[in-house]
Amino acid sequence: MRTAYRTDDARMLRDVAAIGAAMIAVGASFGAVAVAAGLPAWATLAMSVLVYAGGAQFMAVGLVAAGSPLAAVLAGLLLNARHLPFGLALGCTLGPRRWQRLLGSHLMTDEATAFALARPAGPGRRRAFWLAGVLLFLAWNAGTALGVLAGGAVGDPGALGLDAAFPAGLAALLLPSLRDRETRRVALTGAGLAVLATPLLPAGLPVLLALAALVLPVLARRRPTGGPDDPGGGPADGHEAGRVVRAGEASC
Repeated sequence: MRTAYRTDDARMLRDVAAIGAAMIAVGASFGAVAVAAGLPAWATLAMSVLVYAGGAQFMAVGLVAAGSPLAAVLAGLLLNARHLPFGLALGCTLGPRRWQRLLGSHLMTDEATAFALARPAGPGRRRAFWLAGVLLFLAWNAGTALGVLAGGAVGDPGALGLDAAFPAGLAALLLPSLRDRETRRVALTGAGLAVLATPLLPAGLPVLLALAALVLPVLARRRPTGGPDDPGGGPADGHEAGRVVRAGEASC
């Protein structure tokens, strides 16, 4: 069993390193852009450590440089509101103690969440989240420091194609989950809603609108499947409900 854990951790470490390399480059671009926009070096480094919000940091620097710090805060909150359902999905994966949940919520990114949810609930999922979360946090801040030091020598990650590394990595992590028909239906519906809403809504809102697809499984379960005497229909009895609750507690 330990050998299997080591093999899985080594494989995941390789995958995290691939995304972390791109994150270093994008973080370096952020450091250079922030310094060029007039943000002090210490403030740029502090933002990456204390805010750690990826794309929202680029947007915040642009708005602050334009003289709209309040708009930067509001836009950042809107863009990162997607972390609320991330927290609900991970739940007690972060750990039982309060400090673990506080620190884990700070390290929570799209990539760390995807690495965690790609594994079954339990110790393996918790290890995946913390390994990905800590390493990607270090990669982003190392990149920011390089950008601050290198200044304008850092290129545009969009021109280099590095901005495509993150969605490509997320897609690769989520593909195994799409084998389930219900998950696939929800994911495709949510993606369709986000694509249709992108030209109409501000940044961040289309992703939140995609969460509306989560009502599909709820509606499917509420369809009448038979009468009370039908073994396939009717409400679950107390013993079955108890098993569901205990299973949820065991996953923590």
